[in-house]
Order: sequence, then C-alpha cells, then structure tokens
Amino acid sequence: MHVLLTAGPTYEPLDPVRFLGNRSTGKMGYALAEAFAEVGATVTLVSGPVQLPTPASALIQTVRVETAQQMYEAAAAVAPAADVWVFAAAVADYRPATVAVDKIKKAGETLTLELIKNVDIAATLGETKRAEQFAVGFALETTNELAHALDKLHRKNFDLVVLNSLRDTGAGFGHDTNKVSVLDRAGQVLTFELQAKTQLARRLVALVQARFATTYA
Repeated sequence: MHVLLTAGPTYEPLDPVRFLGNRSTGKMGYALAEAFAEVGATVTLVSGPVQLPTPASALIQTVRVETAQQMYEAAAAVAPAADVWVFAAAVADYRPATVAVDKIKKAGETLTLELIKNVDIAATLGETKRAEQFAVGFALETTNELAHALDKLHRKNFDLVVLNSLRDTGAGFGHDTNKVSVLDRAGQVLTFELQAKTQLARRLVALVQARFATTYA
C-alpha cells in the first residue's frame, strides 16, 4: 500500500517576516505516517512547517513545503500512484493577494489585507480520484459538526472523514491526545474516545486497512 499523507499547517507569506497560518502542530499527521509504516505501507508525507523530527522509518519519504500551493503541487505529483490519500493537514483557505517585498511598517490605527482563496487540495484531487483509490479527509469544526463533516465527505469525494471538535477538552491542536468521530458514506459514525494520538493513529490505520480491503478486494 502506498499512502499519500498531508500534515501540519501551511504558512502564507505577508511580507519577509510575517505570515498567515494556524495552530496545527502536525502531531496527528506524523503519528499516522508512523502507524502506516508500522504495518508495512510506504508513505509520502507532505508536511507543512512543524517543530517535529523527520520520521526515521525508511518507509516514509518526507516532502517539506510551506504554502498551500506548494502542498498542492507536491500532493498532486504523488496522488496518481498512491492507493490511499489521507488529508490531515490544516491548509490555509486564503492567502494575501500580494506579498510585500519589504517588512510592512506600522502606520495608522488599522491595516486592511486583501485575501484570495487558495486551491482546495482535497477537493481538487478528489475530482481525479479513481474508483480503486481510497481517500480520507479530516474536518475540524466548531458548529454543526456532523453536518459540515458529511458535506465535506461528499463534496470532496472522501470515503471516510475524521471529525475533530474543539469543544472536547484535550483534543485538537497542540495536544498529545485526541478524540474523533469517523463518518462514512453510509452515514455510519464511529467514535474514538480521548486517547494518545499515537494510539489513535494505529486504530485509524487499522480502520482504513479494513475498509480499503473490503471496498477494493
């Protein structure tokens, strides 16, 4: 099994010293990469900027990127040959319309930024997904969690979507633990209670293996 896996945040430059980003640490994505390697899968890990060591496993090839566009290009180069796609990265939805050549100096009481939409990596690649490929998306929601996650599952051509909620203590960005719900196309919901991200990653990989084998046996 060859797995394409995105992880971490993206940074969208505003000037030479500032960027727009988010709080993703990449811990869940990196744990998934290790868990897939543990079961013998080869993994192409497309990683945004994180403060994590490069995985040591020879089965994991790490491709480091910074922006959403760079992540898309790296993922698109691998996607056609991968059996499983896992989109665990927290990709910035928008980027500054222009990047200042020099540091923006403080002037006035307000600063107005024009933002333009980034490519939706999962949705764009989802349009090219073949019948024998299996795609897993992640969704972090704060309201109407199940409805938004199901919408993403169908709109982005996922087979499974892993729903995180910032409402759960100890889950989400920055923690070594996580609690998620996994939704499939049949409307089934599996809940994984709060546990270490490393253990959760193994359980999610086992689920992906089982669903992939059942769907494409």
